[in-house]
Amino acid sequence: MEGNAFSAFAITALRLAGHLTAAGDQLAKPAGQTSARWQVLAAARRGDMSVAQIARALGLARQGVQRLADVLEGEGLIAYADNPQHQRAKLVRLTADGAGRLGVIEVAQAGWADGLGAAFTATELDTARAVMARVMEMLEAEEASRG
Repeated sequence: MEGNAFSAFAITALRLAGHLTAAGDQLAKPAGQTSARWQVLAAARRGDMSVAQIARALGLARQGVQRLADVLEGEGLIAYADNPQHQRAKLVRLTADGAGRLGVIEVAQAGWADGLGAAFTATELDTARAVMARVMEMLEAEEASRG
């Protein structure tokens, strides 16, 4: 019984992910970006992460994030900086131009999130997020055990 419920949950989560990516692409489009590029720009704002660390944080392949980062660097939206912890793994930093583009996206995203969020209580959203976080933790632990 729980297996069927979990399968329905997983299918719904996958469908939601597709809709969120499409919405993110629309939100990022006026700034000349995509959802994937937006995620890398947001991670670059921290300034203390390498491409590999960003990829792990986003649950993406390192090679894909490297390609995005290289394009963003070519456009002057991020810059690579020396990493005191690792000579070859440069840190990814947001440039002023990148911060400007990210700001445009985040203003649009805030209005979009406020509109959708108004249809739910904070408790409903917190509960849904907690369930998803627990599932991710379980899947990550399973992946790590397979090594």
